[in-house]
Amino acid sequence: MPETDYVEQLLFDFSASLSALQGRPLHSIFFGGGTPSLFSPKAIGQILNGIHQQVAFSPTIEVTLETNPGTIEHHHFPDYRSAGINRISLGAQSFQDDKLKQLGRIHSGAELRSAIKQVISAGFDNVNLDIMYGLPTQTVDEALADLNEALSFGLPHLSWYHLTLEPNTPFYRQPPPLPNEDTVFAIQEAGMEQLQQKGFEQYEVSAYAKPGHLCKHNFNYWTFGDYIGIGAGAHGKITDFNTQSIYRQQKYPHPKAYMSTPNKIMKQHHIDQKAQLFEFMLNALRLTQGFEKSWFSGRTFLSLDNPEIQGHIQTLVQKGLLKNTSLSLQPTPLGQRFLNELTVQFL
Repeated sequence: MPETDYVEQLLFDFSASLSALQGRPLHSIFFGGGTPSLFSPKAIGQILNGIHQQVAFSPTIEVTLETNPGTIEHHHFPDYRSAGINRISLGAQSFQDDKLKQLGRIHSGAELRSAIKQVISAGFDNVNLDIMYGLPTQTVDEALADLNEALSFGLPHLSWYHLTLEPNTPFYRQPPPLPNEDTVFAIQEAGMEQLQQKGFEQYEVSAYAKPGHLCKHNFNYWTFGDYIGIGAGAHGKITDFNTQSIYRQQKYPHPKAYMSTPNKIMKQHHIDQKAQLFEFMLNALRLTQGFEKSWFSGRTFLSLDNPEIQGHIQTLVQKGLLKNTSLSLQPTPLGQRFLNELTVQFL
C-alpha cells in the first residue's frame, strides 16, 4: 500500500472525527499499535502537520512514537525528532538474547542497546522502555539484570510489567515453564526497591517515572479520558457532553477495507452506566494514588453517593483493599497486589 495514500486516508479519517473533539485541543498523540516506525519521518511530519491545521495543540503536547528495535533504521531518529516526535517508546522486553528468542522478538540485545544509544544521541530526553519480567525459566537474578541494564541508560520512564499469557496466542495454548509465584514476588520486591533508589515513582501498576515524565497519553486512558483513534483497527472513546453519553468505536482492521470505505467506523456502541462504572474503576484504580472523586462524576456523569456504589466501596475498605478519603479513592498496598479482586467488586 503506498504510504502517501494511507496518510491521505488517515487525515480524511481525522477530519471526519473532528466533531467529537467539541472544541477541545489535543494534549497527546501516540503513534502505536504495531510498527508505526515503518512510517517514514516525512510521512510522520505530514500527518502531524495535517492534524495541526485542523485542531489546536496544547503547548505541552506529548507526541510519542512507539517502535521496536528490529523494525527501525536507527539513523532515522533525528529525522523523527525534526518531524515533531518528542517522545520515544521502545519495545525492549529483555536484553537477553535467549529470552527475546523465547518471546518471538526479532531484535537482539545488541540491537536494543544500539537503538537506545541512537535515541539518546538524537536528542530525545523523554524516552520509555518496555521491560518484562516473569519470563520463561527466568530467575530473580536474570530479571534484575534486565532491569539494572535498563536503568543504566538514565532514561526517565520504564514500563516494567509481568508477562501475561494472552488467550489465542501460542504461549497460552502451550504454556512455557514460568517462574512460580514466590519467584515473581521476589522479583517485584527487589525490582521496586531498585527503581525507588534510582528516583523512579510508581504511578500505575506497571509504570514508573522520574518527576515530570509520566506518560500523558496513558494517564488519559487510566483516568477514563477521551481519545480519537485513526487508522486501520484503531479504537476510540468519545464523550458527547451535550447528551451526556459515552461511546466506543473501532475502525476497520483490515487495511484494504479501511482504505476503501468512506466511513471508517466498523463498530460503535454506547457505554451504559453499569459499564461506565466498571470501566472507570478498572482503569483509575490501576493508579497507585487512585483518583480524585471529582474525576468520577466529571467523566461518567454518575455519582459516587449512589447507595449501591457506596456499598461496594465500604466492602472494599473493610477488606483492606481500598482507602476512602473525603477527596479521593486509593488502592491500598494490599489492593495493588490483588487488583482483580478490587476492581471486580464494581462489575
